[in-house]
Amino acid sequence: MKTSARRWLAAVTVTVALTAVACGDEEDPLSSGDGSSTEANSLVIGSANFPESETVADVYAEALRANGFDVSTKLNLGSREVYIPALMDGSIDLIPDYTGNLLLYLDNDATAKSADEVTAALTGTTQLVHPELALGTPAPGEDKDAVVVTRETADKWQLESIADLAPHSAEITFGAPAEFGSRPVGLPGLAANYGVNVSPANFVPIADGGGPATVEALRSGRINAADIFTTSPALEQNNFVVLADPLNNFPAQNVVPVMRSAKQSDKLRAVLDAVSAKLTTDALISLNENVSGDAKIEPEQAAKDWVAEQGLDQPIG
Repeated sequence: MKTSARRWLAAVTVTVALTAVACGDEEDPLSSGDGSSTEANSLVIGSANFPESETVADVYAEALRANGFDVSTKLNLGSREVYIPALMDGSIDLIPDYTGNLLLYLDNDATAKSADEVTAALTGTTQLVHPELALGTPAPGEDKDAVVVTRETADKWQLESIADLAPHSAEITFGAPAEFGSRPVGLPGLAANYGVNVSPANFVPIADGGGPATVEALRSGRINAADIFTTSPALEQNNFVVLADPLNNFPAQNVVPVMRSAKQSDKLRAVLDAVSAKLTTDALISLNENVSGDAKIEPEQAAKDWVAEQGLDQPIG
């Protein structure tokens, strides 16, 4: 080899070696500093197809943006049968859910009822059966399904608990999301636990998750019983009656952030835990009143206002 060629090869070798050393020692300026990458800091947050889920998703989004996460949203995706597969296939990275119903979706044989029992069972199920999913800390705020009737129906049939509906099974026209017809806590649960047997012909699928369409159907008399969430402002606004559930057909339903395991990090968990700590049942009711009550504030704006009020619009820690 000629002398000039050897000198050129040596120079290239030294340059490559120095570059490799420099790259190995230099900290990535886009790193979060906690071991998570830029990719981990990019999140797509989803929601189910009802206002509370959208609002809580926007709360997560606002708090995470304040902590340096690059956040986009895919809202109103549909029921759990739609958004959990979307979470598993990476179409979304994070979504608010409810502990009891999520547990039953993942494990049809689950029997846990209390908040602690449900959380323990859900944690075990995700770790052992669905490791692609990870949970944040459940919030103290709870929003349970409930069997709801008008005051007129409650007085006419002398209703206090779900069990009191059993003698009137043939007269019941029940409104709820379509999946309520087959879920263990839906019509099958009402039949097994309370002897309330609603004919398929008298089940009215309404796809707004206990929202305005369901409320209007109940108020107008199109249906005489409905599945409406316990944090809905429509309950008080319309003097609706929530029937007692002494046998816990509906298990504990604390709000819980669910994420793809591939996206979890200490930083992400810290932000979500800070949100969950402040997300009480009263907070859920207040957010719902702002969005679905007379104020009719858009979920994104209601979320921004609440995040600022709680001091969550600043970096955590």
